[in-house]
Amino acid sequence: MQEPEYLVAVVGAGPAGVFGARELANMGARVVLFNRDIKPGGLAEYGVYPTKYVMKEGFRKQFRQALANPNLDYYGNVVIGTQGDLTLDDLRALGFDAILVTAGAQGTKWLGLPGEDLEGVYHAKDVVYFYNKLPPFSQRTFRFGRRCAVVGAGNVMVDIARYLIRQEKVEEVIAVVRRGPAEVKFDKKEMEYVISNLDITALDAEIARVTPIMQAVGQDPAAARADILAAQPKAYEKVSETRFRFEFLTSPVQMLGQNGLLTRLEVEDTTLVLKDGDTKARGTGHKRFLDVETVVFAIGDKVDETFGLPIEWNEFVKNPTPRFPMDGNSYEAFDPQTGKAIEGIFVAGWSRKASEGLVGYARKDGINGAKAVWQYLQTLAPSQTNPALIASRVHALGKPIADKASVERLYQVERAEAEKRGLEDFKFATNDEMLAAMGLLEAAGM
Repeated sequence: MQEPEYLVAVVGAGPAGVFGARELANMGARVVLFNRDIKPGGLAEYGVYPTKYVMKEGFRKQFRQALANPNLDYYGNVVIGTQGDLTLDDLRALGFDAILVTAGAQGTKWLGLPGEDLEGVYHAKDVVYFYNKLPPFSQRTFRFGRRCAVVGAGNVMVDIARYLIRQEKVEEVIAVVRRGPAEVKFDKKEMEYVISNLDITALDAEIARVTPIMQAVGQDPAAARADILAAQPKAYEKVSETRFRFEFLTSPVQMLGQNGLLTRLEVEDTTLVLKDGDTKARGTGHKRFLDVETVVFAIGDKVDETFGLPIEWNEFVKNPTPRFPMDGNSYEAFDPQTGKAIEGIFVAGWSRKASEGLVGYARKDGINGAKAVWQYLQTLAPSQTNPALIASRVHALGKPIADKASVERLYQVERAEAEKRGLEDFKFATNDEMLAAMGLLEAAGM
């Protein structure tokens, strides 16, 4: 492998970051991969449902292979951003020729409704991180009551329902869906885990209720019902008596509570209208209440507002006329105030398009982002890479830093712990436990 001529920082070590970093390293760049978390993986490690053991282990194997590239350095437990350990300007000062931001969508997307601060009201991302044991979410206390509403109609809604049904075994889970049965976004495969708990009688009553509205916009209620029930032939066996049901054409208005605890969700009935050939949900003004102790919003995510890049519509702003487009997409960060691309900074994965697709999408987008970066690098004169300077700056932060060798130690310790406990998978739920397993707490004198 030839000596690298360019120095690139990749921020975020989920699928987009790891595979983007590998692509750049393979093309001949010296890559430094910075990660907020200790362990690499991002969405693949902390977003995939915890019992998908084979899938997770497959991702970990690919990540370990990628990190083995000698042109790639890894620094975990390092936060990049205006309120982090290093800023984008700090990275520039360290001599990076380009920065590829693949930090995901770490901001929390709320609707701005009254009562969002009540105990029992959560964002899906926080719950997913909780049951996937991502610090510090793994140490939070969640109030999962007898009756829970999950707002959304995608795979994340189904994952939350699955957890509440199969792990927490609550009394009732209500999927609150702003649109109709024909517009749900979840996959049949995901629905297999919860469909045994679906109240078919309630589903039929709900579809009958919204049938006139669906037919008015040309939708087929029978076909929508069949699609929802398509998971039945491969349904997983029930492990709880949780009742699972849908509230279609229903939009949250506010959360109400007593003594700081959620007790009711006020909702507004919606109707469907055709606009420019697309179906939209519109409020009817008719409101009612659902008695619930928990509401989880599975409505997508947004990027981190404190990262240091301009934001619009929950995403970092991209150059509308990119110099280095890939598959028709722009990966170049853009400043609307100056009307110019931000020199040398690129975005990929959920940092480019929040909540778009899952692991496969993030991987492909990270690779495309890396290719855009490589095209940009070809417009520059080769630079002197100095990994030792960067290592010195990172280790001067005064905190334990995870590198490739310590991450490998962590994988080995967690695998051994799983075998000892007779488990399919095991992972530590706190940063201190992970750092101790790596031998980094002792090294830092902590």
